[in-house]
Amino acid sequence: MRRLTCVMLVVLAGSLAARETVRAQAGAATRPLEIYVIDPEGGKAVLWVAPSGQTVLIDTGNPGTRDVDRLMEAISAAGVTRIDYLISTHYHVDHVGGLQELVKRIPVGTFVDHGPTVEGPVVPTLREQVPGFQAAYAEIYGRAKHLVVKPGDILPIAGLNWRIVTSTGNVLKTPIAGAPGAGRPNAACAQTQPKDIVTDPENGQSVGSVVTLGRFRAADFGDLLWNKEIDLMCPNNPLGTVDLFMVTHHGLNASNSPAMVHGLRPRAAVMQNGTNKGAAVDVMQVLRASPGLEDIWQIHWSYTAGIEHNAPGVFVANLEDPVTLAERLTAPPRAGGGGGGGGGARGAGAPPHVPAYWIKISAQPSGTFSISNSRNGFSKTYNAR
Repeated sequence: MRRLTCVMLVVLAGSLAARETVRAQAGAATRPLEIYVIDPEGGKAVLWVAPSGQTVLIDTGNPGTRDVDRLMEAISAAGVTRIDYLISTHYHVDHVGGLQELVKRIPVGTFVDHGPTVEGPVVPTLREQVPGFQAAYAEIYGRAKHLVVKPGDILPIAGLNWRIVTSTGNVLKTPIAGAPGAGRPNAACAQTQPKDIVTDPENGQSVGSVVTLGRFRAADFGDLLWNKEIDLMCPNNPLGTVDLFMVTHHGLNASNSPAMVHGLRPRAAVMQNGTNKGAAVDVMQVLRASPGLEDIWQIHWSYTAGIEHNAPGVFVANLEDPVTLAERLTAPPRAGGGGGGGGGARGAGAPPHVPAYWIKISAQPSGTFSISNSRNGFSKTYNAR
């Protein structure tokens, strides 16, 4: 009798455990992929929270506490207590400047990058934009895990297909199996000619990713340069189409070629620009001409894009105060606006705005996703194609 009772208890316990496992899996399956696009004022820092709860952070913004404070606000709002993978797309100040401060505040499991920089010690004629970063970074990832990625690698994020498609100046050429449109000729290549771009080649080393959750697909390429985009997307498109495009290089025209943007055919584009950095007029025109694009979302209203080319206000997370905006719009034109490849983006001496608002994306495996603006509560849902 006792043996029978024990057996029944074991069976019951096993059944309850199995039910809990099924419930947990079902719960994970119904949770969305959440993406927080914060405001590093012309830098880059994006938090991805998978339905499984695993986390990926792409870049850490500028040095100091300002951008890390903003990032930690998003991390707290997401209920995150650990970064599983921290991808540094490349080693420019507006992308890795906050890393040393961030690791003091939250555990990081694995550091991901393209390998050695082409700045400083590797190419002596180029300086490290964050002095001493490589030595400090090696000490940091030496206490954790470190992963140098190449095109075709997959990050092991439960429930997501996180595929690396660019790194170290190399690009994926094998079509992604099952991706809509992957492997087909890219008609936009005919209207995309190489550019003679004068910029730090570290940009071209950027780690780029295509992320898939069921039928939802998103792409992020850091600061990948125009000619590298052509290498990736021409003559055939190995990536297929995406729903969400994280606009490359803050919206600068050293990137964002028609071959890339029109080849991907995104439904929505999210731009981490600054008030005076990125959102170049010709980039805004390329985006709006992309087949199937519905909206551009911006972290900042841009003086570069001006009245004619900025997104409507409901799609812009951070605005200038009306007095400053009026003064700038009525002032004589200034030479050299809209360029820049480094850090601060609101103009010399301009104080940071407070509060700083983020843009949040929530995506379902069905392919439906929504984007919301934390400044005004505006949200738009994009139903599955």
